Amino acid sequence: MARIAVIGAGMGAMAAAARLAVAGHRVAVYERTDTYGGAVRRFERDGFAFDTGPGLLTLPAVYRDLFVKTGKQPLEDVVELVQVDPAARHVFADGTQVSLPNASRAGVVASLDEALGAGAGQRWGDFLVRAREAWDRTRRPLLEEPLWPNWQVLAEREPYPAVPHKRLLRTRRASTPAEIGAWELRDERLAALLQSHVLAYGLDPRTAPASAAVLPYMEHAFGTWYVRGGIRELARAVYERCLQRKVEFFFGAEVTRVLEKDVRASGVELADGTVAEADHVVADVDTARLRDLTEHPLDEDGDVRADPISPPPARFTLLLALRGGREPEAVHRTVVHAPDAEIELDFLASPGGDQPMCPTVTVLRPDDPALRPDGAHESVVVSAVVSSEAAWEDEGTVRRYTDFLLEAAQRAVPGLRERLLWHEVRTPVHTEEETGARFGAVPAPALAAGRGRFLHPANTTRLPGLYRVGGWSHPGGGLPHAGMSGALVAGLIVEGPEFRGSQ
Repeated sequence: MARIAVIGAGMGAMAAAARLAVAGHRVAVYERTDTYGGAVRRFERDGFAFDTGPGLLTLPAVYRDLFVKTGKQPLEDVVELVQVDPAARHVFADGTQVSLPNASRAGVVASLDEALGAGAGQRWGDFLVRAREAWDRTRRPLLEEPLWPNWQVLAEREPYPAVPHKRLLRTRRASTPAEIGAWELRDERLAALLQSHVLAYGLDPRTAPASAAVLPYMEHAFGTWYVRGGIRELARAVYERCLQRKVEFFFGAEVTRVLEKDVRASGVELADGTVAEADHVVADVDTARLRDLTEHPLDEDGDVRADPISPPPARFTLLLALRGGREPEAVHRTVVHAPDAEIELDFLASPGGDQPMCPTVTVLRPDDPALRPDGAHESVVVSAVVSSEAAWEDEGTVRRYTDFLLEAAQRAVPGLRERLLWHEVRTPVHTEEETGARFGAVPAPALAAGRGRFLHPANTTRLPGLYRVGGWSHPGGGLPHAGMSGALVAGLIVEGPEFRGSQ
C-alpha cells in the first residue's frame, strides 16, 4: 500500500483519489480553499442557487465509468441526469433563430433546413460525418491513453479529413474551423454555429486546428446533459464517493512545496510548515504553479509544455435572480451570437486594442426547483468567453461587460430588465481566487495537430513520483476530460509504465 498525496480537490484530483483508494492505497487530498470541486462551485443567496462553473455535462460515460470502478452505487443512483432538449437555441446576428434537437442528426438537419434554407442542414450533417472521422482517429490516443507514446503523432497529423472539390477535381484540407466554415459550410450562420462550439471552450476558430470539429460532434453524438440540482451535485457525489473509499481531505491546506528525496517526489510541505510524506504526489494545479512548487525541471525540449506567456481566455459570468416564473416553452440553453464575429475574436486575441463589442453570450435557464426560492422566481446564468488579460480590476470594464451580457440575455429571457431582482458578477479574478489558475484562465480541451500547441503536458513529469491531473494536464480541460485524466493517473501509478489507458 502506497501513500498518495493529492494537491487540490478538483474533479480530476478526486477522480484519481477515488480510483487509487479502491486500489488499496492511502490517499490524502490537500486543498487550499474551504471546499472541493475546483471550478465546479455554487453560489447561493436569498433562496437562489447558481452553478458558477460548468452548467452542462457532455460524455457522462466518463463519470459512469468512475462510479462503476469505485463502488457498488452507479452514477444514476447518486445524481439525476436529465437530457437537455432542445440542446440549444441559437440566435444569430441577423436575427435568424433555430432550436437544435439533442442527439438527433435527422432532427438537426431538418431544423437547419427550415430555419436557414434548403441545403443548410445537409451541409451541417455532412460536416458531422467528417467530424466523426476525426473523433474516431483521435479518441483513443488523445483521451484514453497516456500522452508520451503518442504526442508527436497527435501534434503533427491533422485527423480532420480532406474534402473532395467537385469542380476542381481535387481535394483540399481545411486547417482551422474558420476554413471549415468558409469552404464547407458556406453560410455565415452555419459558420457561426461551428464557431460558437469552438469558442465555448476558449479556442479561437481562426487558429485552432480543424480537429476542433470533434467538439460539436461530441455534443451531437453523446448528447447534452444536466445534473438535477446543478453540476455542483456531481462534484458532491464524487467527493462523497472519495469519503466512502476512505480518502482523507484537508481543507485550508495550501501546498507550498513538493518534497524531493533521491531525485524522486517524496511528499508535500504546507503553508503552515507541516510536512506530509508520500510515495507519490498527484497535482491538480495550473502547470505554471506546479513549476513553482518544485525546483526539479518538469519539462525538457521535446516535451509537450503549456505556454507560460499567453494565458488562454477566461469567462465572465452574471448570476441573475429574477421575479416571475420560467415560461413553459423556455429553452434551457440559448446562444446569442456576437453582432460581429471578427471583432469579437480580434479583441479576444488582443484586448489592448479597440473597444470591445458584445461577445457571443450563453444563457442557461434550468427548469430546476432546487435553484430557486419558489415557482414565482427563476435563476439564470449568463456567461461569455473573454480575454483573461483585460482590465478586470477596473470597474468600467466590469460594468461594460455586464451591460453587454444583460443586453444579449434579453433576447433569450422575455422581460429580463423588469424581472431582475439582483445580479452577481463573476470575473476572471474570482476564478483565479477560487481555483488558483493564472488570470482566472479556463483550460481548453486538448486537440490533435496544431504542432502540439493544443495538447497539454503529459500526466507524468520529469520528476519520478510526481504526476499531473485535471484540466491543465493531458487529456485537457473540460469536465469529462478531468475525469479521464484521473483514470490515466491512477492507471499509471497502479499499473506502472506499461499502462496504456482505461478500458
